Amino acid sequence: MKLKVFVFTVIMALVVSCGSDGKKDDKATGPQEETKEEVAEVDPMKDKGIGPIKSITLGEIDQAMVDQGHELFKSKCSACHKEDKRFVGPALAGVTERRTPEWIMNMILNPEVMVAENATAKQLLAEYLSPMANQSLTEQEARLILEYFRTLKVAE
Repeated sequence: MKLKVFVFTVIMALVVSCGSDGKKDDKATGPQEETKEEVAEVDPMKDKGIGPIKSITLGEIDQAMVDQGHELFKSKCSACHKEDKRFVGPALAGVTERRTPEWIMNMILNPEVMVAENATAKQLLAEYLSPMANQSLTEQEARLILEYFRTLKVAE
C-alpha cells in the first residue's frame, strides 16, 4: 500500500511540475495538433516504438511467465493501470491487440523517450495527462509483464 501511495505521489508531482505557467500562446496548442496528425499516419500494429526492443518472437503462452508477470504487474503497475477500466493510465485488457509486443516492452522500459518521440505514446499522454513512470524494470521483467498482458482479453 505504501508503494502505491508513493507511486501516486510521484506521478502527481510530475504532472504538476509539467504544467503550464498559465500563459496562453500558440505553442500550447501547436504540438497537440501536430501529434494528432502524426498518429493518424501510424499503424499501431506496425509501430515498434523507441527503445531497446527491436524484434520479439512470441510462441505459446507460458503460464509460469504469466504468473511472474502478474506479480510484477501488481507490484509495479497496478497503482496506475487496471486490467479492465481506465484509471490513471489506460485499461490493459486487449493491449496486445492494439499494440505490437515491441511497442509494449519499449513503453515499459523507455517511457520518457517514448512520450517525447513516439506519436502513439504522445497521444496517450495527451489523453491521460500523466506520463508513465519509469519503474526501472529489466528486459526480462518487461517480457514477463508482456506475457501476462497476452492473457488479458477485452470482455465481450
